[in-house]
Amino acid sequence: MNNSVANTGRLLGAGLRALLVLTVLTGVLYPLAVTGVAQALFNHQANGSEVKADGKVVGSSLIGQQGYSLDYFQPRPANGLGENSVNTQYKLILSGATNRSGDNPELIKWVKEAKAKVVKENSTADYKVKPSQVPADAVTSSGSGLDPDISPAYADLQVHRVAERNGLSVSQVRKLVDAHTEGRTLGFMGEPRVNVLELNIALKALVEGD
Repeated sequence: MNNSVANTGRLLGAGLRALLVLTVLTGVLYPLAVTGVAQALFNHQANGSEVKADGKVVGSSLIGQQGYSLDYFQPRPANGLGENSVNTQYKLILSGATNRSGDNPELIKWVKEAKAKVVKENSTADYKVKPSQVPADAVTSSGSGLDPDISPAYADLQVHRVAERNGLSVSQVRKLVDAHTEGRTLGFMGEPRVNVLELNIALKALVEGD
């Protein structure tokens, strides 16, 4: 009986020591090491890929924003987003896709309405947008609803409106778009893209003469 109690005590002691060592290693030292390496080698990414304007953080280059006025370039639609209805004290934005199939009547209705809106908003006195010119990313949301980028085609479609509303020439705005167009990652992954937030910050600076 005494041996059994002693063995149990030793096993419990060994288990507690192992728990303590593993807690320190995996719960303290490892996270600190990973955080230290990330801050030293990838400081910008580790801190959320923050985008600053006028000395203030205005967003992240990885997260799309909604609510721009028509003076600025518009992002992709965000039909997958919703508001937090569980804890109404915090108006958190929930990300997600529309979860509609390609032949879903509601999705088809959204796309048709979005296309008509894009055509109307981006047509100017000197430039008329054709429905056939509207790219897919102008009328559909991404899987997360938070895509920060648009295609160069969608950015180009908005050039005339942005130029007219800001008193700029089309060539000035198009040059701005070209300067903020990124190619495929490593030359072959993904598609060319334009970060809307960064483009709009550059547009604001151009308009204000900074």
